[in-house]
Formats: sequence, C-alpha cells, structure tokens
Amino acid sequence: MSKKKKIRAPLPLLSEEISVIDTHCHLDMSAYEQDCDKVIQKAFGAGVSKIVTIGIDLASSQAAVRLAEKYAGIYASVGIHPHNVEGVTDRDYKELTLLASHPKVVAYGEIGIDLAKKYAPIKMQGEHFLRQVRLAKELALPVIIHDREAHTEVMAILKQEAPFPAGGVMHCFSGNMVFAQEVLGLGFYISIPGVVTFNKAEEMQEVARKISLDYLIIETDGPFLSPVPMRGKRNEPAYVLYTAEKIAQLRDVDLDEVAKRTTKNARKLFGI
Repeated sequence: MSKKKKIRAPLPLLSEEISVIDTHCHLDMSAYEQDCDKVIQKAFGAGVSKIVTIGIDLASSQAAVRLAEKYAGIYASVGIHPHNVEGVTDRDYKELTLLASHPKVVAYGEIGIDLAKKYAPIKMQGEHFLRQVRLAKELALPVIIHDREAHTEVMAILKQEAPFPAGGVMHCFSGNMVFAQEVLGLGFYISIPGVVTFNKAEEMQEVARKISLDYLIIETDGPFLSPVPMRGKRNEPAYVLYTAEKIAQLRDVDLDEVAKRTTKNARKLFGI
C-alpha cells in the first residue's frame, strides 16, 4: 500500500505590496541551525518584510546582531531573559550596552519576570528586570517585556519606572482585557502570538478582537508556539501570516488591513 502524500496548508496570501513584520523570533536558536537561511528566505518570499530576532542573554544578543548584519530585512534586540539572569555580571551589562549601540539594534529585551518556570530566583529576576528597564531607558530603546504568570510583579516595576519615551511592547500577551488596558495605559503595544489561533485561547482572542488595531503588533516567538494549522511543528517567521489571518477573522476585516496596521505599528515602535 502506497503512503498518502501529506498536503501542506497553504500560507495566507497578502495582496501585492502588502507585507507583515514578525516582531519576535529567536533565529539564533538551534532549531534553525540547519536551515536558517532557507527559513528566512521563505518568510521574505511569503510577504514578511522584516524580522526582529531577539536576544535572551549576551551570547544570543551577539548572535542576533550578527544575523541582522547578514540580512537587510533582519533587526535585533539585546537583553537578558529572566530565565538567564543568574550569574550575569557587570561586565555582561557593559557588553550589552556596547552592543545596543549597533545601528540594527532596535529594542532592549526580552526582559521581565517568569513565575511559571522559575529557572532563576524570583528576587533575582526582579532585580535584573529593574536594572534592565532602567538601562533601556538610558539607551532610549523600546522595551520588550516577558511576563509569564507575573502580571502583578511586572506591572509594579513598569509603573514605578514609567514613563517610557521610547515605548515598549508586552510580548506574547497572555492577559485579559483588564490587563490589556493596564498595558495600554503605559503607552505600550500588545503583541499577539500564534496562540490566538488555539480554540481555547478565548481571552487572547477577545483582546485581539476588541482593542484598537493602533496598538496591536504580531509575532511568532519562533521556534515556539506554532499557530494552527502548524501546531506541533517548529514555528518560523512565515507563520506569522496565520496569526494575522486569525486576527482578521476575529475582527471581521481583510487580512491586508491587519497586515498594514500591524506593520505600521511595528515600524513606529522599532523605528524600522
């Protein structure tokens, strides 16, 4: 008996001259080691005009900058993820500060607090989050915030350190409408990941449907959180189109409209 050929779900199609931006991907991770160039070119060919690849420690921040130097459509952020703050030194901060001056570094992050995994002590996470928020403001860079099961702790520091003239984004937003309004009150954007395509993501879908498109951006968080219909597979920048498509369906608007508005927002936030 011959095996049935697997039929791949086609990517959503944008109109000519319309594009999207994947505002958060980890292209330096080992998941892309064998075919990074192919993944990037696939995304560009599908209508992803730009990708922001994210630093999570000094080494990955350096790798992100190298990728940004190699590809015209890739930009970088630098920072230390809450999982990785244990053992960070003053020298690491000096290196990050120097790296942040690179012309293709467009944000500081991802930084924040993670109470789900607790890979680093909570007190230490808070101390490094505060230090990095202040550094980002000194560098006049927008902040990319990681908040996992830590809404209260994250917002306490952000409200204490507000305002943020360079802006910021709540990456991989995971709250409800009440929390969304708190985030918007800081002047931040809300970034919607592929999770919005999951049937049980009702709170995120409500946020994606109700808040103004003026404050939404989209991301993959690749290689994690692949959207339907690619769930269970490695996520990659091209799949941000599925997220845009789902938001368009939720809002009963054209895919092109979501693409245009979220791209405009990302360009404004990151200066790209």
